Amino acid sequence: MKHWHFFRWSLMLALVMLVLAPVYATKAQGSLPITVSGETSLSGQIGSVVLYRLSVQRVDSGSTEPLQVEVEAQGLKGWPVTVNPIMFTLENPPNDTKNTKDIIIAVSVPATATDGEEEVTTVRFKSETNELDVLLFTRAVVPPSGRPLVVMESYGIEEGGPIAPGQEFGLRLRMANVGRSAARDIIFTFSGEGFLPLNTGGVRTLSGLAPDERLDVVQRFLASPTLSGNLATITVNVTYNDPGGVAYTTTLTVTIDLKPPAYASGSARPTATPTAISRPQLVVMGYRSDVDPLQPGSIFTLNLDIENLGSSNARNVVMILGGGTLSGDNSGTPAPGGVSASGSDLSTFAPLGSSNIIYLGDVPLGQVLKTSTQLIVNVNANPGAYPFKISFVYDDEKGNRQVNDQVITLLVYSLPQVEVGLYRDPGFFQVGMPTMLPLQVTNLGRKSAVLGNMRVTAENAELSNNVSLVGALEPGGYFTLDVNFTPFQAGPQDITVTITYTDDFNQPRSITQTLTVEVAEAPVMETPMVPGEGGLPAEPTPETFWDVLWRFIKGLLGLGSDRPQPTPISPETPPGEVPVGPGGKG
Repeated sequence: MKHWHFFRWSLMLALVMLVLAPVYATKAQGSLPITVSGETSLSGQIGSVVLYRLSVQRVDSGSTEPLQVEVEAQGLKGWPVTVNPIMFTLENPPNDTKNTKDIIIAVSVPATATDGEEEVTTVRFKSETNELDVLLFTRAVVPPSGRPLVVMESYGIEEGGPIAPGQEFGLRLRMANVGRSAARDIIFTFSGEGFLPLNTGGVRTLSGLAPDERLDVVQRFLASPTLSGNLATITVNVTYNDPGGVAYTTTLTVTIDLKPPAYASGSARPTATPTAISRPQLVVMGYRSDVDPLQPGSIFTLNLDIENLGSSNARNVVMILGGGTLSGDNSGTPAPGGVSASGSDLSTFAPLGSSNIIYLGDVPLGQVLKTSTQLIVNVNANPGAYPFKISFVYDDEKGNRQVNDQVITLLVYSLPQVEVGLYRDPGFFQVGMPTMLPLQVTNLGRKSAVLGNMRVTAENAELSNNVSLVGALEPGGYFTLDVNFTPFQAGPQDITVTITYTDDFNQPRSITQTLTVEVAEAPVMETPMVPGEGGLPAEPTPETFWDVLWRFIKGLLGLGSDRPQPTPISPETPPGEVPVGPGGKG
């Protein structure tokens, strides 16, 4: 009977557990009340760090309690990955200012990766027993080789040709990149005698062209009523950069068909012969900076190579940094009130030591003029490619005032500012003695820095635990690494620390700093000698039973029962000879 009651209660308990099991499983495996958005598939060059920016937002789950979320990340192939921050708190909606958090996932593409190899990184958001997984797909690519080459495949008039004097029209260019790498920050500057640019001031831009990519550029013009003849030309100066920041310049010439003026019906009138237009054309053929790379606050000298590619000499040439025109006497002679520049843009790059108006004098036809000016980068400038406009104001040989605008591109970086040092006194270094080297990397900049691998090397020494991934460092943050250091040579020892990272233009860079420590000689260990005349210790001779019996009998007879002492071996004793004891010769 007792067994029947036990079986009945066991059966009821099993039924209750079967009913409640789905409830507990749902509670344990429930998902977090959050949504995660952002790019989840990116490519990165081998040896670089790929950054994923994910936005985490809490959704209304009926709970008013704050939600604390912990973030973990791990790659399927073991590529290094860091998370910043690793823990945060989200309020319940509708508190929009505190229910959203942005996080950064940094995945390092190792140098051993192959082209096209992919890594799957699992980012896990956890809170108590609930969790949510997000997968990131990172693909390794080989940096492209070769330069970009931007060319014009075709052009045309949107309204159809030919163009009549006084007509407004749109010029469409079909541009293509036939090079082997991407072209970035492409700037088109249009100029032409008798054609007035509309809407954009004669400057159009494209963010970039990938290899074999094609895009159209449209610039609208107003044809001057004074145009005559059958043909006219428009010059297009094209400047662009490759992924490494190297600048290239191309000059294009577009021919425009003109419509002859309409004459009144009646007798025929002679056709006017167009006169050749003679005018200077100043072009920046090259430019260099003595500081590379440029950063916010950098003071640098900009060197320019200017050439007159026109058909006549340029007189009284004035260069205006930042672009613009001269306000004063239009004849080229300064007015009594002076001459000033208007319309200049100096918000990012400003002149030092002089104004933005620089007098260059006369530039004959075909001559190359070299000039330089000192500039400073605004401390509030953000990293990027900045077009910098330069205007040339000059007179032609007839005294007519001409204005020619040129645009160059300057790259501004924001590189990490870190310092490598020791976070405590390492103590005493000695030859052959393993010692821990307590290294610390500190971010001294005003913004976060994402760093790659940190490698510690030294000559005449053995190092272990000397490579580690640094990851993201907040302003004032630090990263420590304890390196096992065994020196093999006394004296000053240089410790070289190299940190890799990716700059603002996705190019690999490195930071190298050197620490110097003092290594002492190892102490000399001396072998103790036996007191006396410099003899070496001799091994005692083992006693037999008869030796012990003989000493016992000598003791009974009063002749002494002491054990004989071994004779010290002199260093001069030849090998194989038995030394003679103090008792005399045998």
